[in-house]
Amino acid sequence: MQVTSSVKITSSHIPTGIWVLGFVSMLMDISSEMIHSLLPLFMVTALGAGAFAVGVIEGLAESTALIVKVFSGTLSDYLGKRKGLALLGYGLGALTKPLFAIASGIDLVFTARMLDRIGKGVRGAPRDALVADIAPPHLRGAAFGLRQSLDTVGAFVGPLLAVVLMLLWANDFRAVFWVAAIPGLMAVALLFLGLHEPARHPGDKRGNPIRGENLRRLGGAYWWVVGVGAVFTLARFSEAFLVLRAQQGGIPVAFVPLAMVVMNVIYSLSAYPFGKLSDHVSHTKLLALGLLVLIGADLLLAMSDHWEVMLAGIGLWGVHMGMTQGLLATMIAHTAPPDLRGTAYGFFNLVSGLAMLLASVLAGLLWDRLGAAYTFYAGAVFCILALGGLVRTAGRRPVPLQEP
Repeated sequence: MQVTSSVKITSSHIPTGIWVLGFVSMLMDISSEMIHSLLPLFMVTALGAGAFAVGVIEGLAESTALIVKVFSGTLSDYLGKRKGLALLGYGLGALTKPLFAIASGIDLVFTARMLDRIGKGVRGAPRDALVADIAPPHLRGAAFGLRQSLDTVGAFVGPLLAVVLMLLWANDFRAVFWVAAIPGLMAVALLFLGLHEPARHPGDKRGNPIRGENLRRLGGAYWWVVGVGAVFTLARFSEAFLVLRAQQGGIPVAFVPLAMVVMNVIYSLSAYPFGKLSDHVSHTKLLALGLLVLIGADLLLAMSDHWEVMLAGIGLWGVHMGMTQGLLATMIAHTAPPDLRGTAYGFFNLVSGLAMLLASVLAGLLWDRLGAAYTFYAGAVFCILALGGLVRTAGRRPVPLQEP
């Protein structure tokens, strides 16, 4: 249902379209995480890959997803339409799932992972821009938090399903990968049938979003958020290394995905409350607190692979994600002009994607050459550097856009 501007200003309820986008994200995350929670183990145990190979594949895949967002976001601004691109991205993600099931070598896994993440990149920026378009400004933090929370429900339901099916089917990775295609197709159907894109306002500007005059409208406040997001990504490498760390704790293979369940349950439970909180408190202080939590997570994961300590560290990792991910998306929405939101999310994710690639490759190198503990100690050091930079620049942060 299309939401009129008067409803946006006066409503205290999150619009229906946000819920639809949240459940679409949830279904696709169930599909993706059924595979991703097992994929590092599949590559290491079934295909004979090393931690460095896992780091390279994960880093390239995740950074590709983030980089592609710049093009899809810009295109959604140029076309004035976002739903079609989101459908294309979710459809590509669903159709790549069977490739994991038939992979007999690391090459096809790499291809499938890249295509899957390209799909994520195609849908990501238009979807985030849709959230910003649909949600009223005074509920934007809550809206992003809700979508992220539902997304993360899928991120722990997926690994739980993977654990159950691995136990039922005697660690048959490929059978689980086949089942993962089903919720992906359901997500595409729900988005197609359940979401009506808001009409573009007649007064909205339109043109080439990456022309110099348009890019200059992305002011200092926006680029400050981009810089902060990149530093945060450097301090937090791929979650694939959490799965590998869980394996070192002596947990049976079928139960290793529970590490991601723990992280994502906490992520899901914390994303909406912290998103709602961000509508009322200093964003910079909340970001700084998130870095402190990540430092604690890294130190716990570095110091011990005992399952109790390890799960505590993974839990803190989930709290950090809940505190910061929706918040950064909200900050982009607050600092970018409405007609350039897709482009703004795209450039934000382009920079973060390059940082993700660097962080994951470095994490893999440290893991292979020095051991798992050094990977997490390095993460803590990056967090401390990021916290210092955040504190030093907070007072000079440019003023964001003022919205009616």
